[in-house]
Amino acid sequence: MSNSSGIIYIVATPIGNLQDLSPRAVEVLREVDLIWAEDTRHTRKLLNHFNIDTPAKALHDHNEKQISGHVCDRVLGGETCALVSDAGTPLISDPGFVLVREAHARGIRVCPIPGPSAVIAALSASGLPSDRFVFEGFLPAKSVGRKEKLKALRSEPGTMIFYESPRRLQETVDDMCAILGGERRVVIARELTKLYETIRQMSLNELVQFLIDDENQSRGELVLLVEGNHEPAGEEVMLDINVLLQELVEQLPVKQAAALAAKLTGKKKNALYEQLLQLKE
Repeated sequence: MSNSSGIIYIVATPIGNLQDLSPRAVEVLREVDLIWAEDTRHTRKLLNHFNIDTPAKALHDHNEKQISGHVCDRVLGGETCALVSDAGTPLISDPGFVLVREAHARGIRVCPIPGPSAVIAALSASGLPSDRFVFEGFLPAKSVGRKEKLKALRSEPGTMIFYESPRRLQETVDDMCAILGGERRVVIARELTKLYETIRQMSLNELVQFLIDDENQSRGELVLLVEGNHEPAGEEVMLDINVLLQELVEQLPVKQAAALAAKLTGKKKNALYEQLLQLKE
């Protein structure tokens, strides 16, 4: 690493399999003066595995705003440093944005050391269109906010990629069914590069049952990929009953919603009434 004074390296680290750390990343982590890590305890395990003794300090969501200026001061003073997150590429739903923005504002060179990313790894193996995609990170934790976000994405034509917590996975998939429609194709990419890696494509309706049948699929690190909306603009499309009922139950009393849904779909009002009651609950 020649002429590296005054550089902040953004170093991607493994998302599971330690052998995915690139030789270049190992070299950079060995030769910088300091490593700024999301969790120093987690990063130290990685450094020990590769016999890297570079000191590490914490830079995370709770202190990044306070110390980014200090980090830049040190770099402008001639220090080299590397930024790492707990896994994958920093800044992708991980800390680092404030620091990198500050670095650019102060004329500091920011150098990426590319490598693992759960988003790209999942997309590459998903079997969903990869020519256009959007990464939405984590959806809101509460159902009301989550549904509003999904409504805003309903017409998105690109493949949608989400991170999700195992404890909220079932609720999120239920909300996706209600808002996006149960026939949408989805991929669950779980524990990527690890022993129990799972990459399965199915419909959202099928995923609901898949998670019920195997509770292990709701454990570990998760990426959800949902196909985009491919309905041709300006042409008549088939009405999605799940989406219709969700909209009606939010706007009307259940009895009135059932009557209107029966008129629009030709389905029996009593059956629709029962479905609407479940959604209301």
